[in-house]
Parts: sequence; C-alpha cells; structure tokens
Amino acid sequence: MTVPAVQLSTGPEITRPDVHTVYMSHWFVDGAEQGRAVLDEIVDAWERTPWFEGVLSLSCYLSSEHDTVLTYAQCANDDVYRPFLRSLPAGPARTEPIAYRPYRSVVRDPGAGAPGSLILASFDVDGAERQRRVVNTVVDHLEATPAEDQTGLLAAHFHVSVDGTRVLNVAEWTSDEAHAAFLDGASRRRVLQLSLDTPGVRPIGFKRYHFHRGLRF
Repeated sequence: MTVPAVQLSTGPEITRPDVHTVYMSHWFVDGAEQGRAVLDEIVDAWERTPWFEGVLSLSCYLSSEHDTVLTYAQCANDDVYRPFLRSLPAGPARTEPIAYRPYRSVVRDPGAGAPGSLILASFDVDGAERQRRVVNTVVDHLEATPAEDQTGLLAAHFHVSVDGTRVLNVAEWTSDEAHAAFLDGASRRRVLQLSLDTPGVRPIGFKRYHFHRGLRF
C-alpha cells in the first residue's frame, strides 16, 4: 500500500494513543556532516518505500556532540516494523532496532511548543518487574515535585524494552542549557538516588539529541 508521507517539522507526538511499540536504533558517526547525511539517507529511503499499514512515524535525531544518531519509529502493533525494514534499501535504514513499549509519561505543559532538546537517560534492568518498579517510583516522584524544581522540563516519557533489560526516559526539554542547569540541582540528585536505591536497576547515563527530520504516515 502506498500513501503520501507527511514531513514532520517538530518531532513525534510521543503520547499518541495508537502507539503500541516503539523501535529505536542508534549508532556512532564521525561528526555532524556524516550524521546528517546518514539521517537524510534513512528518511529518503522511508519516503521512497511503499508504506506498511501499522507503521505510524519515523523521527531522526543527531546528538548534541555530533557523534551519535538516533531513529525513533512508532508502530501500532508488533508485526509490521521488521517486515517493513526488510523492504527498505540496503544501508543504514535497515539497522536492527530495539523494541520498546511506551509505559508512563509525565507531561508538565501540554500546550508547550516543540522541545529544543531530547534527552535519553537509560537504565540496565533485571526484568519486567524491576522495569515497572523503577518507572513507577520515578514518575510518582516527578509528579509530586514542583515544576519550578525542574524548570525547562516539558515532559518525561518512560519506555520499557520488550526483552525486560532496559528502561529509557525520553525527556523533552526546552533547551540543552535548561537540562544542564537541572543536572546541577537537588531534584536531579533525588531522581538519580531513587534509581540507585532500586535493586536490579543500574543507571547507564544520558545523551542529548536534536531533531533532524521525520515522517508521519
């Protein structure tokens, strides 16, 4: 089936209700020029390939250090994305992803504009029960924390990997600078301590990304 793809200008709607599975891939690149070229190649391949029903969107990001690229694909079910990948031209567009489920979100300002920075904070986790436990603990804390303690945070979207080994906080911020200021504050230290205090959960770290291009079907 072929339908026209719509170019995204501000990234995906992470909380859209029809998303069942998110597929993420990331890999290293040698600078901004190569990173943008790789992402353009991926989006162009998607745009030229007949659409599979159930594939909802693709968004591409370049890290603020210009050393890593990220793809974020939203799908309505588990059955469509890998067959779609196999239909793409050989190259970076066919990079094998990790499958995640959107689990819980904290949205500070539903009417806020497009985020200036996307922060991915990752955790190594021992199984599905620990995934849910650490996410529920951190989300409950964020919801109880005054917004002024997290100035610049627009939303935090927690994803759990289907295989039970990872948790990702995909956080939307107004800017890199706002996130950097948060890192120096007490609120960030409390959030980090909550994850450190949860058995079977090991924080890996974070990386900042900027939206490059995307498509919605």
